[in-house]
Amino acid sequence: MKIDFAPRDVPLNRRLQTAAVLQWVYSFLGLAPTCIFLFAYILFTRFWLISVVYAVWWFFDYDTPSRGGRRVPYLCGLKVWDYMRDYFPIKLIKTADLDPRNNYVLGFHPHGVLVAGAFNNFCTYATGFRQHFPGLDSYLLMLPLWFRAPFFRDYIMFAGLIPSDKESASYLLRRKGGGNAVVIAVGGAPEALDAHPGSYNVLLAKKKGFIKLAMEHGANLVPVFSFGENEVFDQVENQRGTWLRWLQERLQSIMGISLPLFHARGVFQYSFGLMPYRKPINTVVGRPIRVEKIEKPTVEELDALHQLYMDELSNLFEEHKGNYGVDKDTHLNFV
Repeated sequence: MKIDFAPRDVPLNRRLQTAAVLQWVYSFLGLAPTCIFLFAYILFTRFWLISVVYAVWWFFDYDTPSRGGRRVPYLCGLKVWDYMRDYFPIKLIKTADLDPRNNYVLGFHPHGVLVAGAFNNFCTYATGFRQHFPGLDSYLLMLPLWFRAPFFRDYIMFAGLIPSDKESASYLLRRKGGGNAVVIAVGGAPEALDAHPGSYNVLLAKKKGFIKLAMEHGANLVPVFSFGENEVFDQVENQRGTWLRWLQERLQSIMGISLPLFHARGVFQYSFGLMPYRKPINTVVGRPIRVEKIEKPTVEELDALHQLYMDELSNLFEEHKGNYGVDKDTHLNFV
């Protein structure tokens, strides 16, 4: 295989963009294991007290992720996230106002491999979420597993990430006065296995938990579609019914995380590696769907709102797909 190396005269600005994305990819894939190893290693050195003190503090701080986390605005506004934004680039598109007196459940589609659009748009200030939707604070849900990793849990909380369980989301949606936007990558880890370029499979047909959550709290639903999310990585073919897909789904059911075999480019060459391609991601935030508070919705009420949400997401896709290079004959496929 011929390796296509990057030229030596790459502008400094583009090198900084690459460095920003490199640290983000490492944070997503390798920082948690590194933190776990570091915590254990320190216990067997003369600095063992650091891990002991952290463990004691962790015990008392254990519930913080499920109580809104601990966002640090300064870190969310660092220049590094602007470089990450410009690498692809990533853009946030607003189609309607969101009244800050209400709480919202934003359904993010598709998950993609590493949810790059969701992180940059809703965990950092790089794409202007605060300017587009003044008075709203966004909280992206992440697998609870990652909040059990020492040190790493604090890092992800600094960006406004909270565990993807009902308790954590409900804590925010119960807050009086509104102003909270809970962002859920509805397809979750299983949908990452379908994140192939050109794929518009959306794992939603049987996903009703987030609909019920919105109804129980009277939080308005907002469909979000991120054009280009599936384009930034290639993935080894794993069609449903193949042995690889069976193995991936089996491991996902055991561990709670999916293991897509993805690849793209490298840092100094464009032929292979785990760095994403420089392809645009355009995240379109749709119009809010008004939701009446029903603490115990019936099956019929739940199904009706679920169908309305799918219709609104489909309309959002159809309305904007022409702006982002999607063929007119391409439609969403709800799985």
